[in-house]
Amino acid sequence: MSKVDNSSSARAGGVAAAMSALVLAVLLAALDQTIVSTALPRIAEDLHGFDDIAWVSAAYLLASTAVTPLWGKLGDMFGRKRLYLASTSVFLVASVACGLARDLPELIGARVLQGVGGGGMIVLTFALVGDLVTPRERGRYQGMFGSVYGVASIVGPLLGGVFTDQLSWRWAFLVNLPVGAVALVIAARALPSADRNTRGTQTRIDYLGATLLAALATGLVLVTSFGERWGWGSPAIVTLVVATVALAVLLVPVERRAAAPVLPPAMFGSRTVVFSSLIGFLANAAMFAVLVYLPTYLQIVRGVSATLSGVHMLPLVAGLVVSQSLAGRWAAHADRLRAILLAGLAANLAGLLLLGTIGAGTGTLVLSGYFLLTGVGVGMVPMVVLTTVQNSVPTADLGAASAVVTFARSIGAAFGVAVFGTLLNTGFADRTHALPTDGGFDASRPDTVGRLPGALRDTALDAFAHATATGYLWIAPALAVGVVLALFLRPARGTGAGHSGAAPVREDARAA
Repeated sequence: MSKVDNSSSARAGGVAAAMSALVLAVLLAALDQTIVSTALPRIAEDLHGFDDIAWVSAAYLLASTAVTPLWGKLGDMFGRKRLYLASTSVFLVASVACGLARDLPELIGARVLQGVGGGGMIVLTFALVGDLVTPRERGRYQGMFGSVYGVASIVGPLLGGVFTDQLSWRWAFLVNLPVGAVALVIAARALPSADRNTRGTQTRIDYLGATLLAALATGLVLVTSFGERWGWGSPAIVTLVVATVALAVLLVPVERRAAAPVLPPAMFGSRTVVFSSLIGFLANAAMFAVLVYLPTYLQIVRGVSATLSGVHMLPLVAGLVVSQSLAGRWAAHADRLRAILLAGLAANLAGLLLLGTIGAGTGTLVLSGYFLLTGVGVGMVPMVVLTTVQNSVPTADLGAASAVVTFARSIGAAFGVAVFGTLLNTGFADRTHALPTDGGFDASRPDTVGRLPGALRDTALDAFAHATATGYLWIAPALAVGVVLALFLRPARGTGAGHSGAAPVREDARAA
């Protein structure tokens, strides 16, 4: 075997080892966004904190979203490998603290720290893929990580239920330690040590910009997470909305004047970055409305257990995984990126419109077909969006560019869950307000449907199915906007980030 063959084999082996570590890390970070959902009632009971239990989930989402841009920029400046190892270590330490928490405040504080580490793991993983492989190969590998996200969304609640019922809810956090330790060791050995992609001369950190951006993300997550609970017109939510808008306005001049801005303003002169981020926001909003609330529909309307609802969702997961893999391979050709994106958005839109027809009597086979089509559409979009952006910026900006897309997707997920939850609960309450409550039924809580007798229960089930379907019809226009944006997207046809130090591509100027 020639030296060239040996070198190629060694490189392929190194990339495979590094990718295995990154996949494990993304799996853990993604699972921790969903695994606690089925464990929350037991956690509230054990730690005596029913009133504040929602913060266990919100704290992780809030922290991971707020720090995403900062991790990406610091990775650009000081080396993505060392920042990745640091974020993973923070995540593992926080996981142990979560598992050992003695009361709810301790658990919430540990979840904040865990979110700080998890946010870094995710965004730096996406940026490291840009370092490890060529622009032509990025779509294939990014698709693999997208599949991990989809699987985690379904598997997370199931694992949380198993740990809670068979062991303890604490294992939902402690299981991260052995798996994460393996990923950490492999990453330390396999990830490239040379930080050719960093700007060694840019050691000034944009503290003000990072603080404003973190505060902005905090406001967005709080509004979306607690808007319905506190009341959309309540003084707290109105104040948060005003403060968030003010922070967004203030952030623009701060970033323009910063020597090393967390969000480089020049990046937003690229149509690719702006349109792709908006598409990522809209697609993730629709995706999480599907992943979070379809299992609820199955459990309440079809009467299946949490475990069986996951089984019913397998066609969606299968469509997602297969389409992610195929889209990643097709994305090796830059001229196909927009076509893949349009096909994925169209399939997702068609899936949502079909879900808008479901009722209490919709057959399992029909549902499976709807789920499969929706999964295909969901799977084709996220990583193609990320690959499109990464290929349009220089290597030195990979972290910041990945952070922009990841940030937009995270906020989109929060908005999708919040908006759909409001639509669902409002629609259900409107259709069941006349039902009797003396048997324990509460129109604001669909889980009390089972307490109704006979015909009243059937009426409530029809109402919940109708509210779910209507919610998806209301969400569908968001994807229609995404389709329009994709029509005007102009993905870079060159090597993109392969040209270290090149200026970001200005599609607007090129198109003109």
